[in-house]
Amino acid sequence: MKNSKKGMEMVQVGILVGIAIFIGLIFKTQIGDFVSGVFENLMGAGF
Repeated sequence: MKNSKKGMEMVQVGILVGIAIFIGLIFKTQIGDFVSGVFENLMGAGF
């Protein structure tokens, strides 16, 4: 019974990782533009 529960947890983790990768691929350009903008703002702030 314990092994079955652990196996289900691994399946859930695998599904979540797959969804995260899928969303990352879909929004790759938007995420890249956002990160670039954040770093430009940080560099422009001149800590």
